[in-house]
Amino acid sequence: MQTNTPPRNTLRLTRRGRLVTLVAGAVAAGTAVAVPLLLLAGDRDEARPATLVIPEGWRASQVYDAVDKALRLPPGSTRKSLGKAALKLPGEAEGNPEGYLFPATYPIPEGATPESLLRTMVDTANDKYGLAPVTAGAQRNAMSLHQAVTVASIVQAEAGTKADMGKIARVILNRLARGMPLQMDSTVGYALEHDPAPAGQGSGQVQSPYNSYQRMGLPPTPIDNPGADAMRAALNPTPGDWLYFVTVRPGDTRFTADYDEHLRNVAEFHAVHQSAAPAQPGGGVPWSSSSAVPASPPSGG
Repeated sequence: MQTNTPPRNTLRLTRRGRLVTLVAGAVAAGTAVAVPLLLLAGDRDEARPATLVIPEGWRASQVYDAVDKALRLPPGSTRKSLGKAALKLPGEAEGNPEGYLFPATYPIPEGATPESLLRTMVDTANDKYGLAPVTAGAQRNAMSLHQAVTVASIVQAEAGTKADMGKIARVILNRLARGMPLQMDSTVGYALEHDPAPAGQGSGQVQSPYNSYQRMGLPPTPIDNPGADAMRAALNPTPGDWLYFVTVRPGDTRFTADYDEHLRNVAEFHAVHQSAAPAQPGGGVPWSSSSAVPASPPSGG
């Protein structure tokens, strides 16, 4: 049964606990990507072996920038190469490699091109995701592989620790099963990156298929490239009935199915936030990030 969605002007929580109110003109993450390129020993004038490290949770845009820098190409070169890369993506991806640029350390051989590096990343993802346990896990949770990768990408964005991943995956699946919107700020943040000046005020008015406040179900694609731990969590979520979560302080994430208990956790977060805020330039807290949980209890079941 589809449940009522909470009012758009009520409180919502970010991953690791920061309360946020998204406003028009919210600035998308635009900081320069630092490429962890490890050049091995050798004369600087000679062709040298190198490795490119793709961290867990990087978005495709960050990977493209990293490849450009690693290969000393003009910005935007890797993105422009997608059409001729012949990537082996599932049909549901519709040519978008988001979620399939598997995080790992990749060698950069002599003569490497953007196309060859992207193909290696996607082929690595296909090798990992083609394993029988992955297929069985997706089927067990009534998901396609693409949906499982999408869930894993949200888990990757939301979880402050590896220990929280399985529970966050369960919150996502519980909300989907109950016909509730996910209401995750991480998906709204993805929309803002791709359209930094969307119409409307706040997350409820961001016009995007990635706005999980407005739209039911999963976003149309993954929102980053998840690592193995996040994928395992999506396929084997921790058993539980949780619908809400908030990180009151680092290492103290509270999961609950009871809205009143959730509000008490929110109140405790407020106390921690208020005491920590004066020490933080601009009033921020060091563990704040971007996700959301529902602001009011669901009705029905």
